[in-house]
Amino acid sequence: MFEFHQYLGFLGFLTVLTIGFWLMMFLVSFVFYWLGGATVELIKEKRANRNSEN
Repeated sequence: MFEFHQYLGFLGFLTVLTIGFWLMMFLVSFVFYWLGGATVELIKEKRANRNSEN
């Protein structure tokens, strides 16, 4: 089936693939968190500007 160095190479590949997947998930979630916070702040700013005009 597999020789030992092939098995280690396969485990190394899976490790890199898994680390890359979770890093991508972390970065995507961070971007969504940042965009959500920026949107909330923009809405608050527009609401404050509208209230100060009245």
